[in-house]
Amino acid sequence: MNSLDVKKGKVLLAEPFMVDTNFKRTAVLLCDHSQKDGTVGFILNRQYKAKVGDLVPELEEFDAPIYLGGPVQRDTLHYIHNVGDLLEESQEVGEGIYWGGNFEKLIFLISNKIIKPQNIRFFLGYSGWSSEQLKEEFELGSWVTADLDHNYVFGRQNGKLWARIMENKGNTFSVIAQLPDYFAWN
Repeated sequence: MNSLDVKKGKVLLAEPFMVDTNFKRTAVLLCDHSQKDGTVGFILNRQYKAKVGDLVPELEEFDAPIYLGGPVQRDTLHYIHNVGDLLEESQEVGEGIYWGGNFEKLIFLISNKIIKPQNIRFFLGYSGWSSEQLKEEFELGSWVTADLDHNYVFGRQNGKLWARIMENKGNTFSVIAQLPDYFAWN
């Protein structure tokens, strides 16, 4: 795969020996991509120690984890969900998967138990690249792309998600998925 396969709705997988601790063995859902403005995505497999109610008092009773979306603007809250038909201003990023939407309406829908924890994933910060930056990282072999699956976003297999997606790609990627986290252990 190459940088030509980068587009909204794809998943970026860090190559297994990436040393950047922000992205080591991560799976990043791409939510926006353009040659002019660059790329925005969210790391799917880095759960944070807090719940959304710890940050949003109106959602104190909502038992949903928060994930670290990336190293950019970690003081911002974002969300991916599967209820775009109920939440105005949502942007579809893949079949049945949406990014953002009207926050006040989101609180209303959660408070009225219309949206449940399995319908949404919250992120602190995001991952972002200029179009040239991501292209250069592809040329260095830092990333591969994968097709999006609904379970990658709404399943809760944090520690194994990167390996699972690599295995699903098949062939050489199945072997890569089995490599130990630290190659010195091999």
